[in-house]
Amino acid sequence: MLNGLESGALTSEEVLAELQKAPVEDLGFAKLDSHRELRQGLPEAIYAEGKTPEQVLQIAERLLEVTTSPVLATRCQPETIALLRERWPEAEISDRARLVCLRSAARADLGLVTVVCAGTSDLPVAEEASGVCRALGAAVHSITDVGVAGVHRLLAVQDEFAASDVVIVVAGMEGALASLVGGLVAAPVIAVPTSVGYGASFGGLAALLAMLNSCSAGITVTNIDNGFGAAIAAVKILRKWAR
Repeated sequence: MLNGLESGALTSEEVLAELQKAPVEDLGFAKLDSHRELRQGLPEAIYAEGKTPEQVLQIAERLLEVTTSPVLATRCQPETIALLRERWPEAEISDRARLVCLRSAARADLGLVTVVCAGTSDLPVAEEASGVCRALGAAVHSITDVGVAGVHRLLAVQDEFAASDVVIVVAGMEGALASLVGGLVAAPVIAVPTSVGYGASFGGLAALLAMLNSCSAGITVTNIDNGFGAAIAAVKILRKWAR
């Protein structure tokens, strides 16, 4: 709007009318926080779980109209992914992470996020974190299948952490990988417990509690399976450093 006013494309009355609009747009089934990009630098993402494919499509179309930053849809069902792919063939899609990126950041130089994954079963959550980081302008280095059952695998790649600006650790079972990585790296560590594990893991609760009780100082912990939240935290750290 300010650019439009400066160039003469908009009058001061038109800008005033736009500013007077509520920062929430009511679509009937959803209320979009259209000012979140202005407040936080990023628009709200679409949490597709529980929404129909048509609802996700309608929200995505509106977000693309009123924002300039990346637009992401998370936890998409296959039919939702199919509809979004049909509407936007150029979209970046990770079927395993159930993530759709409809518009990526133009830049990829915010910094380097290393995403460390304990086991192959944790990959859907790890790929969600990686995909969101890339979409929002960070470079991503992935290290997979280095769980503590074979700790030599982690020690063999510890030199790869040296260039990392932020490290995201994704692990289920007992969640011990976060503590090990936290004791090896200088970068901020964001731990993501996953729901992978046998009965006593209680759907990720055991890993969550282990990460929260880590003796490695300074580890930040997200909710269970929340790769998206870890990525947003990592990008916010990088954006602050980039200023």
